[in-house]
Amino acid sequence: MTQPYPTGAKKALLIAIDGPVAVGKSTVGRMVASRLGYRFVDTGTMYRALTWKAIEQKIPFDDEAALSRMSANTTFQLTTTGKNGQNNILMDGKDVTQQVRSAPVEKSVSLVSKVSEVRESLVRHQRRIAIEGRLVMAGRDIGTVVLPQADLKIFLAASPLERARRRYQELLGQSPKVNYDEVLADLQSRDDMDIHRQASPLKPATDAYILDTEGLSAEQVANKICALALGKPPSETC
Repeated sequence: MTQPYPTGAKKALLIAIDGPVAVGKSTVGRMVASRLGYRFVDTGTMYRALTWKAIEQKIPFDDEAALSRMSANTTFQLTTTGKNGQNNILMDGKDVTQQVRSAPVEKSVSLVSKVSEVRESLVRHQRRIAIEGRLVMAGRDIGTVVLPQADLKIFLAASPLERARRRYQELLGQSPKVNYDEVLADLQSRDDMDIHRQASPLKPATDAYILDTEGLSAEQVANKICALALGKPPSETC
C-alpha cells in the first residue's frame, strides 16, 4: 500500500477502484458494494457499449470525430440486478448487457476509450451517477479524473502474467480454443494503450492505496477494501 491506514477515518461513501485490464476490478467492486449495501458501477460497460454501437453503425475506430459525435448523442442507464450486483446497461433505451461482452467488443474497446472526447462525454455521465453517494465505481481513471473527491481510492495491481492467467481461465470457460500466449499479448497491448493514451492515462491517484492482488482471492481483496471503507485496518475482517 502507498498510503498508511488513516486512524479514525470515517466511513467512505464514494469508493473508486482503478487498475489495469483483468485485475479483478468488477468482481471485487461488486463484492465490496454488496457488503456495504452500496450501488456498484462498472464504467467499462459504458465504453464497451459505445464500442458495440460503433461496430453496429460501421464507424471506423480511427474516425475520432465520428466516435465523438456518437458518444455525445448516446444515453445510458445502469441498473443493478441479482445478489452479485451485476450491472445491466441500457443504451439509447435498449438493453445491450449481453452484446457488450462479445469478442469483437472486447478486442476493440481500447481503441474507442482512448478518444479524448469520448472519455469526456462518459465522465460527465459517470459523475452524474455518483451524485447520490453510497457508491463503488470501478474503471481506469475513477480516482484520478472521474471522482478525484472519492473518500477512498484503490488501485489494484498484478503482474501481466498473473492477469493473463486469470483472463485465460475466464475465457477458457467460454471456448476451449483460447490461447494463453494470445491472451497475454492482447493484455500487454491494451496495457500499453491505456498507460500511454493522451486522455486520462492509466495510473494510480497520488492518494490511492495500491493493493497487490497476486496470490489473493477476490474475497480477500474485497475484505481489505471493505475494512478500509469502514475505517478499519485492512488486516481486519469486514
